[in-house]
Amino acid sequence: MARIRAIAIVSTLAIIGIVLAVVTLTRDTQSEPPAVQRCPSGYVPANLKLPEAESDVNINVFNATNTPNLATNVASDFTNRKFKVKKVGDEKKKLPDTVAVLRYGPKAVGAAQLLRAYFLDDAENQFDIHREDDIIDVVIGGGYRQLATPTEMRQAVAQLGNPEAPDGTCAETK
Repeated sequence: MARIRAIAIVSTLAIIGIVLAVVTLTRDTQSEPPAVQRCPSGYVPANLKLPEAESDVNINVFNATNTPNLATNVASDFTNRKFKVKKVGDEKKKLPDTVAVLRYGPKAVGAAQLLRAYFLDDAENQFDIHREDDIIDVVIGGGYRQLATPTEMRQAVAQLGNPEAPDGTCAETK
């Protein structure tokens, strides 16, 4: 008798479960896949993805101090960290109180975030929405002392979080 009662209870629960599953599936309002977000009209797609490796980042290094060969030395430090250094030179306008300035366009937003971490978030960002290359200009100022160690850089990346789309841009969808 107890066995028959147990089978009846389990059968009833199974039927109730099946009925609830069918009702849930038939009343589901999310039957269509989510629409892909597109950039609003007039916005520029920006690459917000952090680079997987430093070797994916192209930079130019410029010296905005009176210290001779500073750009060459910093470029060498970046090369040792596997960055692709394209140009090295002097900046006309001197920046005595600035650590660094990062100039970049929409294709380098994520890479600029990585570079900010190497300056422990002391670099000034200069975003140019009209810039079409993926190269970041690193302008070294008088406040520069040294690049962050790999451990400091990783901690800074974690503190900075994910890159955000600058004004007039939206996340690039690929």
